[in-house]
Amino acid sequence: MGQGKTFGLILIVAGLVIGLAAGGWLSMALASGQMASGGFALGLALVAIIVLPFFAVGAVMLVRGAAEGRDMARVAQERRLLNMVLTQGRLAVADAALELNVSRDQVRAYIYDLVGKGLFTGYIRWEEGILYARDAGEMRTNKCPNCGGERELVGKGIVRCPYCGSELFL
Repeated sequence: MGQGKTFGLILIVAGLVIGLAAGGWLSMALASGQMASGGFALGLALVAIIVLPFFAVGAVMLVRGAAEGRDMARVAQERRLLNMVLTQGRLAVADAALELNVSRDQVRAYIYDLVGKGLFTGYIRWEEGILYARDAGEMRTNKCPNCGGERELVGKGIVRCPYCGSELFL
């Protein structure tokens, strides 16, 4: 559990404890006759003014912490994919999908994200479903590492070979 979720839960519990303690004290004072009903209502309003920010900030932190957790899980998956392909040199996309327990489309998104961040260079043959890791120096030539054909620019960091259809990640 991330820090945001933990801090959010602490704030919510603290607000709950403060609210219950103050509400119990106000109820006992009202029941014993030490407080009039108008004072009780005013006391509850003051407790609400104090306690509601605890709940609001706690809920926001809980939601942000959950989003942070999802982002960290995605980063961990991308790191695992990068380690797998760099360690093996070549990796079947289907094997990566099974290992990471995600779909092939999600593996594709991870690959493009890693390329966009400049963390991965290599190429892929989508028809074969094989991802190849290559040194950045090897990828800076104007020749396709798969078939040797001249390549053309498709997008930032991604080049498509017009001859074999390989996508080259620079």
